[in-house]
Amino acid sequence: MTDADGAWQHLPMTGGFSRVPEEPAPTRWRLPSPNEADSHGLVGIGADLEPGTLLAGYRGGLFPMPFRKRQVGWWSPDPRGVLPLDGLKVSRSLRKSCAQFEVRVDTAFETVMRACADPQRPHGWINDDFVAAFCRLHQMGWAHSVEAWQDGQLVGGLYGVRIRRFFAGESMFHHVTDASKVALVGLVEQLREQGVMLLDVQWNTDHLASLGAIAIPRLDYLRRLVTATT
Repeated sequence: MTDADGAWQHLPMTGGFSRVPEEPAPTRWRLPSPNEADSHGLVGIGADLEPGTLLAGYRGGLFPMPFRKRQVGWWSPDPRGVLPLDGLKVSRSLRKSCAQFEVRVDTAFETVMRACADPQRPHGWINDDFVAAFCRLHQMGWAHSVEAWQDGQLVGGLYGVRIRRFFAGESMFHHVTDASKVALVGLVEQLREQGVMLLDVQWNTDHLASLGAIAIPRLDYLRRLVTATT
């Protein structure tokens, strides 16, 4: 982890990704290959959001997002955004912000998801079907939240899916400056401690790049994914 101002002190954290997940029934769908993606990264439309389908998608290099409101689109962009776990950029100001929050893991998963799904947020895409589907994954031990709390209030966080040494970051939110970044610091520390190899952030944005995310070719991503999930 890169610290702009000397040695990094670990962020105090409540909880962790300790539960052994429950393997669901396999999906009844044959999901397409990531290499079938169009120029926007869209691989296919359809299937469902059952736990077995979601896990098959992530294991196969895909991730779901709503398509035209009620359909499920499966995506595999090229290049793919990843955040190297030894490359998170923690600025001096962010390091100071970390002292202002309590970081918790998996204590408010649905609340985090619904905050990420706030329809007033620009480019919001998380609908009720996705909330219900990922809450099921959370109950089975696959989906997790990392939360930033301040004065007893949830003020930021993120959620995603973990499969062995792979974590797929899905979305984050903040109600207080730096709260989502602090949650990300907590996530990276948790994943590093547990030997996770690959943190997927889907598309690399300017915001994520400022935190250390990079874009890698799809083929490279898929190779890393196989190693991390087997």
